Amino acid sequence: MGDSSSRSGSRTMTQPPSQPTSTTKVETPANDPHSDRSHRPRTSSSASGASTTTTSSHRSAASLAKSALDFSQQAEKLAHHHAADNDNDADVPVEAHFITPHDPVVVTSEGHRIPGVPLEEAHKLNLLREELEDGPHVVQIKQEGEVKDEVGKPTARHSQSTDQIAVAPDQKSHDMQKSQSGSLRRQMPPSHTNPLFPPLPLYGPPSLLRDIQTLIFRFTSFWLSLAFLMVIVLGALFTSIPLVAKQVWYKLTLRNIDETRPFYAEEVKRKKARNDLNEKWKHNNLKKGLGPDKEEVADEYVPTEGGRDPIVCDPGYYARRVGLDIEEFHVQTEDGFIIDLWHVYDPKEYTKLSDEERQARGPHVFTESGKKLKDSTGKPKFPVLLMHGLLQSAGAYCVNDEDSLAFYLCKSGYDVWLGNNRCGFHPKHTILSYSDPRHFCWNIRQMGVFDLPALVSRVLRETGFEKIGLIAHSQGTTQTLVALAKEQRPDLGARLTVFCALAPAAYAGPLIGKAYFKFMRVISPALFRIVFGLGAFIPLMMTMHRLLPPRLYGWLGYKVFSFLFDWSDERWERDLRNRMFQFAPVYVSAESMRWWLGRDCFANHKCILATKEAVQAEEREDHHEGTGPHSLGAGDAGGAKGGAKGGASADAVRAQLDKPRGATAWYDERAPPFALWVAGNDDLVDGRKLLRRFENGREPHVRVVHSKVIPEYEHLDVIWAMDAPQQIFCELREVLWKTCHVRDLCRVPKGCEGVEAWDPRDKPAWPASDELQSSSSEETLSGGRGREQ
Repeated sequence: MGDSSSRSGSRTMTQPPSQPTSTTKVETPANDPHSDRSHRPRTSSSASGASTTTTSSHRSAASLAKSALDFSQQAEKLAHHHAADNDNDADVPVEAHFITPHDPVVVTSEGHRIPGVPLEEAHKLNLLREELEDGPHVVQIKQEGEVKDEVGKPTARHSQSTDQIAVAPDQKSHDMQKSQSGSLRRQMPPSHTNPLFPPLPLYGPPSLLRDIQTLIFRFTSFWLSLAFLMVIVLGALFTSIPLVAKQVWYKLTLRNIDETRPFYAEEVKRKKARNDLNEKWKHNNLKKGLGPDKEEVADEYVPTEGGRDPIVCDPGYYARRVGLDIEEFHVQTEDGFIIDLWHVYDPKEYTKLSDEERQARGPHVFTESGKKLKDSTGKPKFPVLLMHGLLQSAGAYCVNDEDSLAFYLCKSGYDVWLGNNRCGFHPKHTILSYSDPRHFCWNIRQMGVFDLPALVSRVLRETGFEKIGLIAHSQGTTQTLVALAKEQRPDLGARLTVFCALAPAAYAGPLIGKAYFKFMRVISPALFRIVFGLGAFIPLMMTMHRLLPPRLYGWLGYKVFSFLFDWSDERWERDLRNRMFQFAPVYVSAESMRWWLGRDCFANHKCILATKEAVQAEEREDHHEGTGPHSLGAGDAGGAKGGAKGGASADAVRAQLDKPRGATAWYDERAPPFALWVAGNDDLVDGRKLLRRFENGREPHVRVVHSKVIPEYEHLDVIWAMDAPQQIFCELREVLWKTCHVRDLCRVPKGCEGVEAWDPRDKPAWPASDELQSSSSEETLSGGRGREQ
């Protein structure tokens, strides 16, 4: 859009010698998104000394007073506090700043940001401010000294008051949107709302009525969400009865049921090695007898924590157990949230920054020049950012000892950063309190448009690189896919060398039809808020996290999540399972869960960026053509029948076939290269549909560097399976290096010495069949160690 951030800058009143009238000139730096908006037009004298008045002097005092009153009322409607309750009278809303055409935030006079502002209210604030400032009637767009266009009110086309906006030559025309009122400084809201992202509710400043309403919702949601949670817990325990009976039967027949697990022998081996290491830690003898596969690692990375695992919610503790460490940065998003960014580092090569250096540095992104990390070695490591999944934190990448993805990449030679989305374990905002419903008025759009760019920007600043690699799992892939869309924040793609998606969550799997998910889908938005509240989603879960013993909490967490999402720990190291669930759940907004499971958004359309009608038409088209390894073949009638049942008529299919392949593309030429690893046994999301979308040419601008389907993998196996280092991690390491844009300036990661640079002209190599992707045998785990190292 005509970024509202580009409509600022210095203003000077110029008086042409031969003209008795005044002209307002606005010079707008096109690439300065954060210039000061508080400047006001200043009046200058003519050459003869006669007083020259601005346009505002032509208006009556009554009109000016009315404009001031309207602006004041609108500002108070969007303020942090009511004026009567505000201790700091100076901190009032000044204007709405548009991050994207659909994502405004209110900027206060003290520079604070207030999120959760509906489009219409944001535009109204800006228009009222413009009236108060008495902006010009005519606006001229100048490029390279030449007037390229002129807009204004029809009655003011020949007005003697003119506003000139200078734009850079490389600024595209679609970045400046006109409104019929003639001003480019404040655009009108979009004419329609994306059905996949309905407007968020407006919560004004605190008042007696709003506080009472909030308390009522908090009371009802506590008991109703508690009842919902108890139903889920009881359902999880009830469905565990057959498994308990099976275990008892195996014991009665003198058999060990664990021997049926695919990696049982390796689990026994690792558990013994871990116990031996714990004993040796007690005797301060860390460098002896660590096991055949750990000696070389121990010589290079000396653990500074050890002994029996107390199971703590601290990623730094688990990093120190493998000879690494983690420092925490605080990052401020453009809408004022403070989120956590963790940096994984080798203490022998890097000096931890001071607390002050790791604090938040304001809401602006991609504006500060980067710095170099304090790395004592020669060439720097290439930076990689990891984003977590739904209800998790980035600690999910740190729970598998040496085989944790974060530690694996760090020891391979990458500079690893772990991003956490808003709220997490400790909800923080610059001015909003936890009890303010605006603190939780956000969904996946805000996570993609605000959180992800803020994290990427901070990593770029701290490392001094122009681009980084991005790895995301589940919801992390969703927020990235949303952010990179051409209607959202596609400029983010220029900051990424590659986007690696693990279990990409773009299309819903069959699990969305379960009864407990259907309940959330059938209730109205108003009833959803009565049941789950206006703030965090079932915050009682986080209270239980603090109160319950960690082993009990981990066991119960696995049972509940396994019941909800229909996955198992078959391929995980069971001895670490309680640790894995210490980093989930975290605080997420009820609005976010309504986006995932409510009647309006993902659960209804079963896609993050396309309506169900469009998805059904594409499925019918894929079935009609039946080409490609991931296409719907003649024998796969499920998709076609589902499409017909959902209402995709023959006319809709014909209309879809008549369209060019890229007509419904989500991404444009700014999209970075993609790499995808799909869990073939994942009922929560359908990664094959996303592969099919890319393979069938619906995204002509997306370049797929790598794709793989692991048939036996479930949703969390892509990060927690015991053979994930051989199946996925080693390939991730190579993809990150082949797409690195500064290979000659960076340290070559281990195992990537022979990896050639990726050529963008190369065509994607689609796998021939899923069955050739992986092996479920234990030979894969043991045989792949040579490639892994």
